[in-house]
Amino acid sequence: MVSPFIPLESNPDVLNRLASSLGLASPVSFHDVYSLDDESLLSFIPRPALALLLVFPISAAYEAYKDSEDAARPVYEPSPDDGVIWLKQTIGNACGTYAVLHALLNAPSLTFTPSSLLATYKHDLPPLSLPARTAYIESSTALRTQHAAVASDGETAAPAAEDDTNLHFVAFVKTQDGVLYELDGRRKGPIERARLAEDEDVLSEKATGFVKLFMEREASAAKEEEGSGSYLQFSLVALAPSFD
Repeated sequence: MVSPFIPLESNPDVLNRLASSLGLASPVSFHDVYSLDDESLLSFIPRPALALLLVFPISAAYEAYKDSEDAARPVYEPSPDDGVIWLKQTIGNACGTYAVLHALLNAPSLTFTPSSLLATYKHDLPPLSLPARTAYIESSTALRTQHAAVASDGETAAPAAEDDTNLHFVAFVKTQDGVLYELDGRRKGPIERARLAEDEDVLSEKATGFVKLFMEREASAAKEEEGSGSYLQFSLVALAPSFD
């Protein structure tokens, strides 16, 4: 039994500290996204945006949707030629760290400090089978240490690792070959959502349409559930160039 992590706060400062401690060397960072429709608010985010991390409340409607979509998909078998690194989440409350790894390991042209965790993962993970990848991450004491160092550092008091939380992270990433993937360790594998043109990033209309559908589906389901207020706790951050 793998012991759970302390849940990670969806806070750019926390996510940036984690990314740095894992070995991110490129001049990119996580930024709050306050709107997907208001151009004046979107203009504050440097472009191109490489990945989006969406935090949402897990609802019965989402679980039904997830199970139905996954049932129609084949069992995922990773390959070094995939063009994507997907990790199955088997560590409780670690969805934030899995989402950060999915973003950083799959966004194109990022550089990592030599011998860092990110550099090591980028080299070691692609040839591994899914069970081997899973065991590799589960046994990474360095990852657990780096996560723990930042998880208690947010603006709100961190819950205990044993606490159940209904909030979950999912990453949307544009990879080197222009594919927009939804990457979620609770799914059956990486999900190809769209092919993006060279000038389309993850904040382009084509990409954000999938995020909006995601949020609209949960908001609609929440209206049908008694005491549904907690189901509307969404937050969104973008991985994009750092401010000068």
